[in-house]
Amino acid sequence: PGAGGTEACDWAGMLYRMYSMFCEKNGYSYKIIDEQKGDEAGIKSVTILISGYFPYGYFKGETGVHRLVRISPFDSNARRHTSFASVSVTPKIDDNIEIDIKQSDLKIDVYHSSGAGGQSVNTANSAVRITHIPTKTVVTCQVERSQQQNKDIAMAMLKSKLYAMEKAKLDKEKDSLKGNIVDINFGSQIRNYVLEPYKLVKDVRTGYETSNATKVLDGDIMGFLES
Repeated sequence: PGAGGTEACDWAGMLYRMYSMFCEKNGYSYKIIDEQKGDEAGIKSVTILISGYFPYGYFKGETGVHRLVRISPFDSNARRHTSFASVSVTPKIDDNIEIDIKQSDLKIDVYHSSGAGGQSVNTANSAVRITHIPTKTVVTCQVERSQQQNKDIAMAMLKSKLYAMEKAKLDKEKDSLKGNIVDINFGSQIRNYVLEPYKLVKDVRTGYETSNATKVLDGDIMGFLES
């Protein structure tokens, strides 16, 4: 989540629900790799692995900032609030692709897996956090009961992130040669979801839009993925 505190955490949770419902309706399977619950509502972050037909091809366009405008359910004065959440999509790297990661560049921490409300999932230190020191990239996994399984999944995630970072760097260099650099950050959202004072979901890149915001938040996003 970005700007907006509890609002942003709730919005991140709504986006997770939107993507999970899309998967369920379209034959994709998904698995939660790591999840950090919000203090009052929603989620601070969630990492999911999506499997099925060409998932990266469909979802890669979702990378960027998503902006929500609505009457806040957390505001007793029923004022309109704007919230932001960021989505990052990286491909699962084929095992045959070599990503050189030095062991000396890694900091590996293990800790107790925690469930809802901070309750311990098990008594063993099975959850794994890996920090790639040169890039400050952090990945965590606590979905499995085995520390080794969580470590393997976290390493695969790290490889995917480093691969995506290197690809983005090369793409940016190519774009700079073309004079076409677009930064994705808060304030330059890729899609607006307006629920008040009217209903409209619009992709600012393609211009694709629909007034049926409820349907979109219930997972009907194929039009946006294909636009």
